[in-house]
Amino acid sequence: MSDIKQITAVARDRAGKGAARAVRRQGQVPAVIYGGGQAAEAIALDFNQTKQLIYAGHFLTTIFEIDVDGRKTRAIPRDYQLDPVRDFPVHIDFLRLSEGQAIKVVVPVHVVGQEKCQGVKRGGTLQIVEHSVELLVPSDAIPDYVEASVADLDIGSSIHLADITLPNGAKATSTENVTLVTVVAPSGMKEEDAAPAAAEGEAAKA
Repeated sequence: MSDIKQITAVARDRAGKGAARAVRRQGQVPAVIYGGGQAAEAIALDFNQTKQLIYAGHFLTTIFEIDVDGRKTRAIPRDYQLDPVRDFPVHIDFLRLSEGQAIKVVVPVHVVGQEKCQGVKRGGTLQIVEHSVELLVPSDAIPDYVEASVADLDIGSSIHLADITLPNGAKATSTENVTLVTVVAPSGMKEEDAAPAAAEGEAAKA
């Protein structure tokens, strides 16, 4: 799980597009904190710090303690907008967090075991179908990623969502057993050649 990070902000007395443009001209990023049964709060963040935090990675799965004029609020980014031309942050939405709250997060899928994958050794191509999954997790235990091991895959076999071990307290939000990774047969290999290998791999798992 990512560590809780500190960020300083100032309260904004006005909302709306015009006010947001004025904030940007001052070298700040307009943002809003909402949820938790409280009114939405308009804030402004330091531009350079915010840009660094976004491009450092895991921004949308990081919990922040936002210091707004000395008053601290724990929140997680739910969305952010970048300038379409220059890729700098222009707005951020934060969701307030309360103790014991469960939230939905999208976490990346890390594929491991490629060097042991029999299907790849036989000439197959590893195809990542889903690069991330949506999970329902405790707000104080947000994983940075989930792992999908392809070490035992052969040509024609796959790893599904139900095949991976999720972190404690985490649940998949999808009711479908989606395919995460598969090994595709090389061009020229007949389907009947790949099928027995896939069947043997599934039997070994069972």
